[in-house]
Amino acid sequence: MAVHRSGPLKQQNKAHKAGRHRGRGSAQRDGKGRVAVKVLSKKARKELSRVDQRHRASQLRKQKKEAILAEKRQLGSKDGPPHQVLLVPLHERVSLGEAVQLLQNTDKKVVPVGEQAGLPSFVLLCPQLKHRWFFTSAKPGDLHTVLDLAKVADTILFILDPVEGWDSTGDYCLSCLFAQGLPTYSLALQGVGDLLPKKQVEAKKKLSKALEKRFPGDKLLHLDTQQDAVLLLRQLANQKQRHLAFRDRRSYLFAHTADFVPSQESSLVGTLKVSGYVRGRTLNVNRLLHIVGHGDFQIKQIDAPADPFPLNPRVIKASKGSDMAMQIDAAGVVEMEEDLKVLVKADPARQESLQSEVVPDPMEGEQTWPTEDELKEAKDFLKERPKVVKKVPKGTSSYQAEWIVDEEDGSSGEEEEDAEAEDFMEEEDSEAEGSEEECETMTIGESVRDDQYDEKIDEEAEEQMLEKYKQERLDEMFPDEVDTPRDIAARIRFQKYRGLKSFRTSPWDPKENLPQEYARIFQFQDFSRTRKRIFKELEEGESEGAEVGWYVTLHVCGVPASVGESFRQGAPLVMFSLLPHEQKMSVLNMVVRRHSGNLEPVKSKEELIFHCGFRRFRASPLYSHHTAADKHKAERFLRPDVALVATVYAPITFPPASVLLFKQKPDGKHSLIATGSLLSVDPDRMVIKRLVLSGHPFKILTKMAVVRYMFFNREDVLWFKPVELRTKWGRRGHIKEPLGTHGHMKCTFDGQLKSQDTVLMNLYKRVFPKWTYDPYVPEPLSWSKDEISPELEVDME
Repeated sequence: MAVHRSGPLKQQNKAHKAGRHRGRGSAQRDGKGRVAVKVLSKKARKELSRVDQRHRASQLRKQKKEAILAEKRQLGSKDGPPHQVLLVPLHERVSLGEAVQLLQNTDKKVVPVGEQAGLPSFVLLCPQLKHRWFFTSAKPGDLHTVLDLAKVADTILFILDPVEGWDSTGDYCLSCLFAQGLPTYSLALQGVGDLLPKKQVEAKKKLSKALEKRFPGDKLLHLDTQQDAVLLLRQLANQKQRHLAFRDRRSYLFAHTADFVPSQESSLVGTLKVSGYVRGRTLNVNRLLHIVGHGDFQIKQIDAPADPFPLNPRVIKASKGSDMAMQIDAAGVVEMEEDLKVLVKADPARQESLQSEVVPDPMEGEQTWPTEDELKEAKDFLKERPKVVKKVPKGTSSYQAEWIVDEEDGSSGEEEEDAEAEDFMEEEDSEAEGSEEECETMTIGESVRDDQYDEKIDEEAEEQMLEKYKQERLDEMFPDEVDTPRDIAARIRFQKYRGLKSFRTSPWDPKENLPQEYARIFQFQDFSRTRKRIFKELEEGESEGAEVGWYVTLHVCGVPASVGESFRQGAPLVMFSLLPHEQKMSVLNMVVRRHSGNLEPVKSKEELIFHCGFRRFRASPLYSHHTAADKHKAERFLRPDVALVATVYAPITFPPASVLLFKQKPDGKHSLIATGSLLSVDPDRMVIKRLVLSGHPFKILTKMAVVRYMFFNREDVLWFKPVELRTKWGRRGHIKEPLGTHGHMKCTFDGQLKSQDTVLMNLYKRVFPKWTYDPYVPEPLSWSKDEISPELEVDME
């Protein structure tokens, strides 16, 4: 009798896991406190109960609340710096003098400080509120003063008109301030009591609708009486402070007084003694100091003078008959103060260097000294080399004879050298130079106003602007397309360009064919890691120097005399301490978007004025697409509808930092072009310029076509034969062979062409920005309401 045996395909049922169905509590009881090795090897993760979780959350809330209260109590107190308030009137009907008068007449002690940009500044002391304020003011038309004071102000007080709120100049000022980053701000309304009671309600409703766009949900205060001024001061003292990222990690100082001491060698350079309150973080004497609009400098020493605006000044009462003794004691006190005056001096071994560029070594890329075997091989090669008979002048050595070229050889090197000197925008200007405009005569009646209007117009500037508009329109209609030149061979004119199979996936070495300027800049191996390390050291480390709230005097050495002169003329002096490496030059990439109030064409490599974080400088940016790929297509103009990346040579700045781009007009005024933020510091970010050559099908077969007008000689067709072709209707192909000697070529495509189609060839070249960095930017002229562009007024309405 045969016994049945199970085969290899027998079903295997899963065994029942008996005794393993238990909860977490029973497992913990059985474990008796033992922990698995896998858990011990990782970070100890504490599992809290619900009660402990609630307790920890309440503790975190309490700590945050205490930190906010401590920040409020320190600002404006006797141990902290005065509460700096910037007054900005947003309408021409707002009276800044009346607002200042009301704030000074609030039964508080007023200490006048001086004038900034022609407007008074004063300190307000209030022992009852245990608070002190430092008020400065600026007109909205003076953009540099407003932006510089907003960088260091704790609070900005906007004063509005009860009917219109703000005019076009005020709206333009608000656009710049919002792009730079607003600290804590308040809104005050002036002149409501002058309106009729019925019109007050209508004005408030109209103004509230306008405020919803710029300041949604903000409270509006009045500033018409002394009682309103007292309530406004209480509001400013109790407000929660908003933080700006670029100044929270740096120490900064607003100059109350400045004295320039020329050096012994030259009267143009000397030491600037600047006094003010330390804000932000502890000021380290070994760090570099950046003066906004003037550059980077070193600090020689820090003094600690007496606070000129104490909240509770000490009064020493003298006893009767002890006048002589009091004089001696006072002299002793003065001597002690002089001994303790110097707070800290710079250590030359630890002080950061002012070196901003790498000094390139011209011999760095040279070969080492050849070995004996290499010298022997060179001699043997010279012996075997065939001798050439040349006609040379008498007295010429054999070495000099090697450099003499025979007349038969011909030299095409001059043409190649001329072609290498091309610029980024040369091909766009070639077509416009030879064109002539047609003129037309008209009879116009005489008008005095028209004659006066024509006198103010610069005809040359008008022609240049018209040419820019034409080029921008052509670039929008035919992007990157250029005409092949007929006076020079295409293989010479476009010798720096190459073809790519795919712009996205084809490889391109970022270290290939770098310009000479790249030998002068610094580059990080990993910028994001360096940034995280420096920020972590700021949070954890305790730096030595002047603490926040101290009134100090900085001895800044190597400062030009123009800095002291600008301060004496009323310009504000704002200083920021630099983080490590922030004085070194590199390649900055910034994401920017065109401002809606300016529609003038802006070419690539056109010089602009940058406000990047706390810096202000001139540079010529290069524009490219903002993508996540390794190659980024260059743009010839700053487009109004998309966000582009502006690339410039500039000192290293650690993001986050806001970016504003201004363009200087012929009359000296600055016009806002674009706003954005700092993206990265990366010299390896490749900006690729695309150039499109176009041809037209002459004869069309099934998948073959004869194309002409792309090239004009046979050698160019053979030179560009490996490059892939495409058409505007989506066909792809390649050059098969040239036909004749006039540039006609036979091409094959993946489908039949249409007669109205256009054949294109894409060529690519990596481009780099121009080195035009200039840290000194002079003060622009002030804006008036009539000079604001009409596009901005339409946008405001």
